[in-house]
Amino acid sequence: MASKLWEKNISATAEIEQFTIGRDRELDLFLAESDVLGSMAHTTMLESIGLIEPDELKALLAEMRNILADIREGRFEIEEGVEDVHSEVELLLTRRLGDIGKKIHSGRSRNDQVLLDLKLWTRRQLREVVELVVQLFNELQAQSERYKEVLMPGYTHLQVAMPSSFGLWFGAYAESLTDDVRFLQAAYRMVDRNPLGSAAGYGSSFPLDREMTTRLLGFESMAYNVVYAQMGRGKMERNVAFALASVAGTLSKLAFDACMFSSQNFAFLKLPDDCTTGSSIMPHKKNPDVFELTRAKCNKLQGLPTQLTLIINNLPSGYFRDLQITKEVFLPAFDELKDCLRMAIYIIERVRVNEHILDDPRYDLMFSVEEVNRLAANGMPFRDAYRKVGLDIEAGRFQPVKEIHHTHAGSIGRLCNEEVKAVMDSIIAEFHFERAMSAEKKLCE
Repeated sequence: MASKLWEKNISATAEIEQFTIGRDRELDLFLAESDVLGSMAHTTMLESIGLIEPDELKALLAEMRNILADIREGRFEIEEGVEDVHSEVELLLTRRLGDIGKKIHSGRSRNDQVLLDLKLWTRRQLREVVELVVQLFNELQAQSERYKEVLMPGYTHLQVAMPSSFGLWFGAYAESLTDDVRFLQAAYRMVDRNPLGSAAGYGSSFPLDREMTTRLLGFESMAYNVVYAQMGRGKMERNVAFALASVAGTLSKLAFDACMFSSQNFAFLKLPDDCTTGSSIMPHKKNPDVFELTRAKCNKLQGLPTQLTLIINNLPSGYFRDLQITKEVFLPAFDELKDCLRMAIYIIERVRVNEHILDDPRYDLMFSVEEVNRLAANGMPFRDAYRKVGLDIEAGRFQPVKEIHHTHAGSIGRLCNEEVKAVMDSIIAEFHFERAMSAEKKLCE
């Protein structure tokens, strides 16, 4: 059995080891690529300050690239008896290169290693989430334009209220995503700060060049204060979780609408047949299971910030093993949200709308406000117009005029989709994903 990085003459019992390691070997596979990239930057910096010889650096980097290739091709595993990904990488280097493999931990702690791994991994995950959000945004805007002339009922209190349109409905969810992306951008910038060099939270007596590792890894800046760098563990995950929850909230509401509007009692939307499921006893059923599961998954994701808060709440400064548990809820959340986004993109692209909703007289009364406004525009005081139309409705005399002439910004007749797209484009341009991508690519060359 491989020894632990921290072991000396006393080993933990098997029961203690199992309890304290928990799911780390399984979850650390998420972080393996990031761990190697961080080690490459750290080792390059160690050579620059004289703690590693140039020929040692060359050998170490070559072997780390081999490990990185194994990770990317699915051949990497954390062996039984090895505590975590950091230990596995150092073990492989020591097996293959001898004692120089033991040098890579100089000036570093597993505390700042895992901080760095989480930030590099989360930075990449956030980029992928943003890319999917933008794809969904584009599909929603395309459908908004495609069906902008098709009217539908708008609801308040789930009662038929006023005329809306599919242009407004699809476009509303597109604009909602712009606010979610603002939240993601704030989270990304909090993540994009280098904790490497904070060691166990109090720095190192080695003359570490933290500016160099910041540059090599493509971070926007470093987390300067070494104590705060460690205090950021848990806080970073919680803040990112709030941004993920914001996207999940938009998806959950969209899923609820899609389930309701595709039911027979509404029949506003038609989901593609291949996106629905059937019943074991009712041959006519076409169930919107994808959107129902999306709603449930996204509601669960909206609880993630609370889960993380309860894990990290009331911890004083410094490192505590409680923080290990954050990985169990944080790391899998990205795949779950990305799956929901992919499903939403797939279905929104293929959904079709009912262009004859207003043929049904049950929706006639939603044009009452239009009649009130028409009378008021012709000089009748608004309250008198409201009373007249109300009395006509009660007496059964109301005859709807189903022509809509809304022209103000953001209304049925002027959706402002181009303006909303300009907002989204401006936010995306401020992420600067290329800095991180370029730095990581250069490290691997």
